[in-house]
Amino acid sequence: MLIKTIVLDGIKSGKISLAFRKWNKPSAKKGSSIKTAVGIIEIIDVTIKKPEEITINDLKQAGFSGIEELEKSFPANATGNLYEIRLKYKSEDPRLQLRKKTSLSPDEFMLLDEKLNRLDKNSKKGDWTIAVLKAIANHPRLKAGDLALKLGTEKEWLKLNIRKLKNLGLTISYEPGYTLSPLGEYFLSIKLKD
Repeated sequence: MLIKTIVLDGIKSGKISLAFRKWNKPSAKKGSSIKTAVGIIEIIDVTIKKPEEITINDLKQAGFSGIEELEKSFPANATGNLYEIRLKYKSEDPRLQLRKKTSLSPDEFMLLDEKLNRLDKNSKKGDWTIAVLKAIANHPRLKAGDLALKLGTEKEWLKLNIRKLKNLGLTISYEPGYTLSPLGEYFLSIKLKD
């Protein structure tokens, strides 16, 4: 479930507690959490709602001044049922603290190394993790498409797999491009010494 930055800020501050989406089937599940740019957002409830059931208070809780503004927020080709998603800010993204680390114990290093080895082993493209980390280090903030060209791979494959590295605290995403996090720089420097 994609949420605009301005809405995320409203959720974090507590001003926004509802979202509305048109879906053929729900893309959010009650009790689940979403990692976002502002932290972890918790999905409290997901229910189908008829447009005529939406109150002024509902619109206000979703950050809209009126029903017309809500309707304009949906993509032109949106179809399906109207869903009301009750949500709240849960916590800071744990990856933020993880990526700030500048050292690891031998056991922590080994565990992280094992996770990367598993990503390599389970990839149809073979070993890729260190090559991608090195490419990001050598070309900070390069657009994903340009970085994919340098690596000889597809842009969507690269974006998906950089997200896996980000989940381990090794990269930071920007608009555009990526950099290594302090943890990513530390990890790569140790790996390149091997």
